[in-house]
Amino acid sequence: MRLVRGLTNLTAATRGTAVAIGNFDGVHRGHQALVAAALACAARTGAEPVVLTFDPHPREFIGAGDAPPRLMRVTEKLLALGMLGIKRLVVVRFNRHLQELSAAEFIDHILVGALNARHVIVGEGFRFGRQRDGTVDTLCSQGAGRGFDVVAVPSVRVGQVRVSSTAIRDALLAGNLVRANELLGARYALTGRVIKGAQLGRELGYPTANMRLHRPILPLKGIFAVFVRGVHGNVPCAGVASLGTRPTVNGVEPLLEVHLFDYSGNLYGRRLRVEFVAKLRDEERFDSLDVLTAQMHRDAAAAREILKTYSV
Repeated sequence: MRLVRGLTNLTAATRGTAVAIGNFDGVHRGHQALVAAALACAARTGAEPVVLTFDPHPREFIGAGDAPPRLMRVTEKLLALGMLGIKRLVVVRFNRHLQELSAAEFIDHILVGALNARHVIVGEGFRFGRQRDGTVDTLCSQGAGRGFDVVAVPSVRVGQVRVSSTAIRDALLAGNLVRANELLGARYALTGRVIKGAQLGRELGYPTANMRLHRPILPLKGIFAVFVRGVHGNVPCAGVASLGTRPTVNGVEPLLEVHLFDYSGNLYGRRLRVEFVAKLRDEERFDSLDVLTAQMHRDAAAAREILKTYSV
């Protein structure tokens, strides 16, 4: 799996590409359907399966103040898409130049010129180009003369809910991990490298692996029962995690802090994947560290009981 940032660093596949286009935030069931269609096209014709996405999110670039919290960083997308069988993730910087490309220029410069597209796979409501004037019909009408066909993948639904990154964010913000994970098709997870913290958890009897999140807005906050991978390879370890700013100690930077049950060892520098199973409670400010420690005992006991009922 290769990560290619920017079109100037891209060498187009000589045999052509089957390119799935979208933000792919979360790599949820809908995104998985796009990937499956791209892989099917690639298997049929020998094209290279590629995902094309954009960074930052268009609403982050526009700066309207309503940019959604990211479900995934680019590196997390890379890992998830690689596990699905995609060979290259092409990340194009969303900037003023890209925003001002017409639909025809997007097709000429990116799909044909840079990606040598043979198959273009998009969601049924896909829009692109200046003022979002390009549609699936635009792609279809242009594709016949430019050497590519178009696959429009219908929306995926779980029950009555259309799967989307927005629906998943709403579920996470409400603390509804069951719904979020149903829409994702997997447990929501965050990954990061363990850094050295203030050692307060160790002093309180709960040593933690601390990870910076490198994102301005969190998709969820609170205390959670979790499974963690990366401690013993892909074998999951049970634990309890705090995601937020630690108000009792006047924290400012959002951190993910994980206490692993029945584990002692040095994890500094290790990349961990933290899978969120159930929310225990919101973050709280406690009157003292003694009161906080008593709550941590209750949180750990509750997490152990919950995780007993889940398969790993």
